[in-house]
Amino acid sequence: MVLSPVLATKLFPPTRRPHPVARPRLDRRFDDTLRPGHRLTLVSAPAGFGKTSAVGDWLSGLGGVPAPRVAWLSLDDGDNDLGRLLTHLGAALDRAGMLTDPTVLDPLAAAPPIAVG
Repeated sequence: MVLSPVLATKLFPPTRRPHPVARPRLDRRFDDTLRPGHRLTLVSAPAGFGKTSAVGDWLSGLGGVPAPRVAWLSLDDGDNDLGRLLTHLGAALDRAGMLTDPTVLDPLAAAPPIAVG
């Protein structure tokens, strides 16, 4: 696999804003993701809907709750390239201590491009 450089800024959640928006209902839904057996949470909404802020505020506001292992990866248009996406995903998982064998992503990254459309 040809590794692309890892952009470290993509691997860190944002810092808490000085005046976060209260989202009690959404925070309770996020809290549910801390239950045993829950393995993945995907937050999806159109651009500008506050996904990054909502999750970042929730993570930084956990306080006394044991911090979950979080593999944070911010995506952009450049991540439409499978090799780049998997390189960054591997780096995010590794940073969170979740990737025990980085070569597991190699065959996927080496796959030929898939035409979409």
